[in-house]
This record gives sequence, C-alpha cells and structure tokens, in this order.
Amino acid sequence: MIRIHFTAGDFARVRFAPRPSPVPELHAALMMLVVPHEALLFGRWRNRLLRTLPSAVEPLADLVPDGVAPAFLDVLGDTLDEGLALIGAARAEFVRTEIEQIYAHRPAPPWIRALHGGDAGARRTLGQAQRAAYETVLAPVWPQVQDLHRAEFTRHALAVAEQGLGAALTALLPDAQLRDAVWELPLPVTPGVREVRLDGRGLILRPTFHWRSGPLIQDLPDRPVVLTYPAGGGLPLLPDGGDALDERLAGVLGRTRLALLRSLDQARTTTGLARRIGVSSATASAHASALRGAGLLTTTRTGRSVHHERTPLADLLLSDRTGESTS
Repeated sequence: MIRIHFTAGDFARVRFAPRPSPVPELHAALMMLVVPHEALLFGRWRNRLLRTLPSAVEPLADLVPDGVAPAFLDVLGDTLDEGLALIGAARAEFVRTEIEQIYAHRPAPPWIRALHGGDAGARRTLGQAQRAAYETVLAPVWPQVQDLHRAEFTRHALAVAEQGLGAALTALLPDAQLRDAVWELPLPVTPGVREVRLDGRGLILRPTFHWRSGPLIQDLPDRPVVLTYPAGGGLPLLPDGGDALDERLAGVLGRTRLALLRSLDQARTTTGLARRIGVSSATASAHASALRGAGLLTTTRTGRSVHHERTPLADLLLSDRTGESTS
C-alpha cells in the first residue's frame, strides 16, 4: 500500500498533467515489455516489439537489471527532446548515486562505468538508446496516447467539478480511500506500506496507458511528488492501419515520419504536429520537409502560420490500396 499524507496546502497543489510526456510513457511501455504480467492480453504485443527492437536499444537493459529504472530517468517534458534534455541535465552526483545503488552487488558493464564517471559518450549512448526505443515502441501509437490522455484529463476534471477533489481522488484507482488527510492506494503485489509525505510540495497525477500493474510513485527532494497510475482500456496499444502495413512503411519512412503522416488526418501546424507525435518543433519541421520532398505532404503558409496536409499519394500509401499483396 502507498499512503500519501497531505497538508492543507497540498490539497490546493494537486495538479493533473495537462498532456502526456513521451519519456515516462516510454519507460512504462518498456517495463510492461519485460514483465510477465497479463500474458494473455500482452503476449503478442511483447513478441512483436521484441522482434523489432533495434540493437541500439540494448544498453537500456543494463540500467534496469532488476526491472526498476534509476530515478534520474524519471522526468517529464512535453516532447522526447525535452525529456532527454532533462535526463542529460541530471546532476552528476545524482546519476552516480543511482548507479551505485543498482550495481552495489554486481559488476557494471563498461558503458555503465563510463556513465557513472560522467563520460559524454556514455550519455550519448543512453540518449541514442532511448530514441531508438521511442521510434519502435511509442512513436507509432503516440497519437492514440494523446487522445487517451485528453479523455482521462476531461474525466478527472469533470469528477473534480461535480464531486470535489476528495471524491475524484478516491475514484481514481480501484479500492483507493481518503481517510482524513491520507490517501491510501493499494498495490496489487508489493507487500508492506510506503509512507509518502507531501509536506507542501504538492502532487502531480499522471496517467499511463502502457503500465498495468498498479500506481508508481516518484518522490524526490524539493520536487512535487508524481503519481503515475494505469489508465485506458487495459489493452495493448496498436498502430492504426494494421501491423503489417505499418511495419513495411516504417522500414521505408522511419517510425516518426510514419507517425507524422498518420497524424495528418487534418491539416496541422508544425507546432501541432510536434505535440501530436511527441517531438520538438524543429524535429517535426525537419521530418515534414523530408516528406514534402518525397511528395507525401504539402505545406501552405497563411500569415505567420504554416499548415501541413497529406497528399493523395500519402493517402494511397496509408490505406494500402497500392495493388500490392499484404501477405
């Protein structure tokens, strides 16, 4: 069980994350990828992703030998670039302490020892591994994550408006209870009780649509406590349009560019695209330029705004009506 202790001021500092963050959602998906929970529902999803993960992702496994990620990886950020920048800016002593805890009783791989020593090349290895994992695991379904997050945000906002914050917190998770100023959250497997005291720092509620095994807590000094809780329909997220088609197109276009094209179900600005697929505006602009050069999207400028739209050729590719066999 997790018991979260509120002060009077903390009730006024409860916030719901306004949009999903790519890095923590990616880590939730990677955790779900390696745990044995719900094999009947997630077995095929795991097998498909494990077959397609590139070798560049392998260093991430060295950071979670026991299935628990170090705290310096648990960051927010509206885009992948922002999240990775926050990880890169983590204090050197914080990174060292976390690595020493993980590898207190086992030998560390060479690149982990280099990361412990603050080596810039090791940090690049980590960033490249996370980008490669995002491309394979999260980019194809990021628009769905955003839609689900908006629905969850709306549901919570309505619950607070109609019933008050206390009732909304109680309804957030099955069997949750609010006793005086203590919010009690059951954990499905972990024994014992974890006491978390907000002490005026406030609380951020963050839904995840991949992790299914109970709430996760981030409690770092001098920061708001972050509670990540499982939401959504309880099924693995799959790319729109079918796995076989997306795998073929991703092999040619890359997963981020494929996600960008699929996001253009309506005309969108560069900023809108960036938010939709979880990258920076500069990255979205670069991918849009490449797709425009391939004849797959058009860009029009109205005043200071730039809007992108799919071309008929892109619609043909995404609908798989090219005349080729899908077998």
